[in-house]
Amino acid sequence: MYENFYGLTARPFQLTPDPAFYFESLTHRKALSYLGYGLNQGEGFIVITGEVGAGKSTLVAHLMATIDPARLTAAQVVTSALSGEEIIHVVAQAFGLVIGGHDKASALAAIEGLLHAEARNGRRCLLVVDEAQNLSIDALEELRMLSNFQLGAQPLLQTLLLGQPEFRELLQTSPELEQLRQRVIAAHHLDAMEADELRPYIEHRLRLVGWNGRPALETALYPVLHQASGGVPRRVNQIANRLFLMGAVEQIEHFDVGLLEQVLAEIANDTALPLNRGAMPRSAAPVPQEVAAALDANPASPTSGLDAAAFHTALAERDALIAELQQAVIEVANQVEQPAMGDPVLRTELADLAARLTRMEQRLEEQEATVKHTLSMLIEWLETDKKAVA
Repeated sequence: MYENFYGLTARPFQLTPDPAFYFESLTHRKALSYLGYGLNQGEGFIVITGEVGAGKSTLVAHLMATIDPARLTAAQVVTSALSGEEIIHVVAQAFGLVIGGHDKASALAAIEGLLHAEARNGRRCLLVVDEAQNLSIDALEELRMLSNFQLGAQPLLQTLLLGQPEFRELLQTSPELEQLRQRVIAAHHLDAMEADELRPYIEHRLRLVGWNGRPALETALYPVLHQASGGVPRRVNQIANRLFLMGAVEQIEHFDVGLLEQVLAEIANDTALPLNRGAMPRSAAPVPQEVAAALDANPASPTSGLDAAAFHTALAERDALIAELQQAVIEVANQVEQPAMGDPVLRTELADLAARLTRMEQRLEEQEATVKHTLSMLIEWLETDKKAVA
């Protein structure tokens, strides 16, 4: 929605990892250096950790986009709680292997055969394991065993482990992972962005989608945004998405601290996701039929029935109605003030009519606020669904 209003070619603050939007902060530059060093070694484990939303997946996606597939065969695994045997089958599937017997021995033999074939063809193999904090000790040990495959003195498989801070702690402290620890040749923890990196980050993403200075962003906005997000890229994106959405709905051309504080207040009230329509305040006006239909189309997946055009039309109609009512109030007020209107009864009736119109305007403004809030929630859902699919 807001990208159309501001003339952008795409949404700049999407939550799903996209290497096209990669921004090299200081911590990401360091991480790339460690990755480059580790990949040049061609063996063992590389470990990258960071908070949720710190940019681990985006970093790896950027790395993968720079790798020559003629020299390196890469497979990626996003893990859940897997046992030792399950991780072997998942790795086999990631490399495109079909295991007929579905047993561990067959899977190991197929993986080893693939690694030997790739080495003979002059290609190295890299396994990327995302969300490594979900793996059991047994599964991590199985990954270590895969690193034992060699062709002569040449290691056949290198593994990149991506995880949250708890994985870093597990790897550093668990006695059972001592052998894996000894095979880690490079490691880096992604920190949050520094305060002075936030403005370049925001403007970098905006320029990639054709931003030409509209809307204008007040300089004082960035320290507040950094404090609210902690400098974590995904949190920055979440807040920026809501900021631009409110700006488009309110048709604002200049973003200041006041607008950002409104957005942060809304987000603070949105802690109970997904939106519970049954728990809405009684004073709130009902959601328009178009919005309700989108929500009810598939309760398990709210975005499946989402019709952005219907939302936009509903909002435009509501704005037009409010403008019409405002004009009516002005006209009535003018009539009341005219000298010709000397009849006190008529003046009283007109005053009552103006008061009723004012109350109607207030109710419609409440409805508009409800629609804005619902639209914000649906966009949050949409971004979450995209991330889940990715």
